[in-house]
Amino acid sequence: DTLWDLAIAEVKKRANPDDDVKQGEVCEKSILFMGNKNGGKTTIILRCLEREETPKPTIALEYTFGRRARRHNAPKDVAHFWELGGGTSLLELIRVPITSYNIRSFSVVLVLDLSKPNELWATMENLLQVTRNHVNKILTKLEKTNPKVAAELKQRMRNNLQRDHPDYELVDPFPIPLVIIGSKYDIFHEFDSELRKIISKTLRFVSHYYGASLVFTSKSEALLLKARALINHLAFGYDKSKSVSVDPSKPLFMPAGLDSLSQIGPPPASDSDIGKMRAKTPLELWKKVFEKTFPPKSSCDLQDTKDPAQDRQYAECEIDIMRAEKDQELEQYRRNASKSWKEMDFDSD
Repeated sequence: DTLWDLAIAEVKKRANPDDDVKQGEVCEKSILFMGNKNGGKTTIILRCLEREETPKPTIALEYTFGRRARRHNAPKDVAHFWELGGGTSLLELIRVPITSYNIRSFSVVLVLDLSKPNELWATMENLLQVTRNHVNKILTKLEKTNPKVAAELKQRMRNNLQRDHPDYELVDPFPIPLVIIGSKYDIFHEFDSELRKIISKTLRFVSHYYGASLVFTSKSEALLLKARALINHLAFGYDKSKSVSVDPSKPLFMPAGLDSLSQIGPPPASDSDIGKMRAKTPLELWKKVFEKTFPPKSSCDLQDTKDPAQDRQYAECEIDIMRAEKDQELEQYRRNASKSWKEMDFDSD
């Protein structure tokens, strides 16, 4: 084969990653982990990859990968794991890992810190909205260049619900596979039972509305195994679990497509309160009800204000010395410029 033949074959492979994988070929999938700052994303990734490492704070966008073999003596499939740090402060980086080349094999894992309910909705809304907008732009381009693939992607997410499901026309599936993980369940479990019910019920609705899977987890190995099962399904095509747990006094576990609005019930508020809330969509109504109990923090409170350059774990002697010299030069320039400005003689005319 010529170099051009190989290039054409590679492009076709990237454009059709979900086609029947021939024996001996390697399948590649990608997952973006995002969510609350210090919410436990790195810990979950390390456990999924079975790595005994101490988690470190994530700076910006970090990458790692894992390998698994589908069967004995078969080549190992590859899963690319991307992790967005900084909570909602680095939203623009979401577009880096998600491209038109890997969109058919891409998934998102949203990790929400259950111990911080006042940050929960804003974090979820901002991250999912930016991700959805970016994916929709890619799909719009694909509709012009490869309409068959674009239509297939849209229908694939619809397939999480059977056509005879009573909620088929009432939900708005996320454009790519989505898993929502509620982390720090051990802290959440100590909350008042009514508050736990509101959070659990709201996340069940959001997950069902977006066609996502939902699982609560903590550092407990038993709970991490359930989260790993959902992630391994996305990353390596393992069978999806059919078990369900919806008891608000226990950790939730709900694979995509197995819940329903009738089982979830109405928003946790009185009929009179709901009647006073003006909402254009069911999602907006649930948001208003949720934020009445858990008022959101201001957006500036959710920003990551720590300067990574001051973090000692990233210290590099030669670079730091050079940076200090440049900072001194910049400060000297500022002083000289300010002095020159003040000495300028302006014509009053």
